[in-house]
Amino acid sequence: MTSPQQSYPATLSLSRIVKGDNPRRYFDRKKHEEMVASIRLRGIIQPILLRPRADVFAIVCGERRYRAGLEVYGADGEVPVIIREMTDQEALEAAIAENDDRDDPSETEQADAAVRYLAACQGDRAEAIRRLGWSRDKFDRRLALANLSEVVKTALDERRIKLGHAELLAAVPGDKQDKALDTILKAALDVNKTRELLMRVTQHLGGARFDKSECTSCPFNSATQRALFETHVDDGYCTNAACFELKTEAAEVIRFEQEERAAKAARAAAPPPVETDDGDDHSDGIEDTTSSPDTQPRSDATTLNLDGAGTRAATPAAPVKPATSASAADKPAVTARSIAARTTELREAMWRTALARALAGNAEQARTTILVAAMSGTLSQIKSNTLTSRAGLLVGPEFPELDYSAQITAIRALPDARAANVLSVIGAAYAKDVVSFGHVADLARMFEVDLRPSWQVDQSFLERYTKGELKFIAQECGLVAHVGEKRFAKMLASKKPELITGMLNRIGFDWAGRLPSAITLDGTYGAPPDRGAHQAEAPIAELAA
Repeated sequence: MTSPQQSYPATLSLSRIVKGDNPRRYFDRKKHEEMVASIRLRGIIQPILLRPRADVFAIVCGERRYRAGLEVYGADGEVPVIIREMTDQEALEAAIAENDDRDDPSETEQADAAVRYLAACQGDRAEAIRRLGWSRDKFDRRLALANLSEVVKTALDERRIKLGHAELLAAVPGDKQDKALDTILKAALDVNKTRELLMRVTQHLGGARFDKSECTSCPFNSATQRALFETHVDDGYCTNAACFELKTEAAEVIRFEQEERAAKAARAAAPPPVETDDGDDHSDGIEDTTSSPDTQPRSDATTLNLDGAGTRAATPAAPVKPATSASAADKPAVTARSIAARTTELREAMWRTALARALAGNAEQARTTILVAAMSGTLSQIKSNTLTSRAGLLVGPEFPELDYSAQITAIRALPDARAANVLSVIGAAYAKDVVSFGHVADLARMFEVDLRPSWQVDQSFLERYTKGELKFIAQECGLVAHVGEKRFAKMLASKKPELITGMLNRIGFDWAGRLPSAITLDGTYGAPPDRGAHQAEAPIAELAA
């Protein structure tokens, strides 16, 4: 530091002085009035420390004297000064030291000083602590207070709240602090009541259904807060409800997918449908299915309507012919509709899930779904437990316990993004619970839901069908064209398990994105989506999931 004192005057007009980078945030009004009275009586005894900045001089130490001097002398008044050449860091250190020595700085001022010193020391905490002359404990506590919103910092500076309030609020996400402060001030909550209130809106980590490894060092973990603050919530709690909910939702998605895979594996392990031949009849590769209970029409059966509505068979069943007397002309033709009759449950489950996921990721489509459901009288088909069991996650943990009036208030107070999430969940619930699959199909068409990116032909799917139906699927999906008619005829001559294995493992043939007509909404084969477009959409789909 250099200070050529002889080149600068000992007094200076207040009009040539400007505020510097003073770490002090709050100036007590009572102390200001006392200083004004002192200056009127004795003048400014201790010079103001300045440093040159262009054509003016910036305050390093003495802003309280400067403010009081302006009130006593006006902008043209002359005050004693010391002017020195100083770097930004030297000026900051001098200002912090002067504040510590002359008048106890507020905790928020010390928090700001900790941040600035840490930045000046390129993140070296040990060096920042050495320069400040603080203990490590004090540095960490003040640095944690830097997470307070400006509104909360001002409230602490003005002593409208105590340090205990501020320490509790520092453990709350920044976007929730101002609202919590408003509650504290309006209800005149003391520190203990504030702590109790905060405990009611925290999430217990012991009951979390997600991996908590990241939580150990999280600033919103109450164990971390206990190490920093004298005032904190009990150990084992999370004070960031939004993060807790997002992690829980992600875990729920994973659990749901695991359950789906388990169910799929169970279906794969189930006995295959009984066929009428032993696989040795190779005249045309198609079994006689007239006597199969899965394909024979019945007067009391509900046949598949591809829009999902189910229709009764119009005519009674034809008499069953003995298999030995059946001719090729007697065999019922294999069609998309006849194959779909074996797949009704799977097909509907797949489309309900696909629509639910689409609505969960699109609040506008979910809103349309809810309005149509309400106006058509089908909204009540959503199972009450589907939503009430998730209300604590979607709105707030205290929501289920509130009375109806308070629940209205809580819903009205939801931020737009959270309200959109709630609408999405309601729309997804409707897709899962609505009785008529026809409504699911109509919504899926309207919103252009595509099943192909998530669909995969697999063994459990193919095992549902007879060899004649497998040939139909192989033809429409392009496998027959890929291997050739003669080679596929040889495959068809083998036992069904060998046929399915051969279909799934043909070199150079990819089943991904091929949607058999039996799984579609309109009975038309769904060709694989454009590979380039699919790859481009993949990252978006992963993020949405």
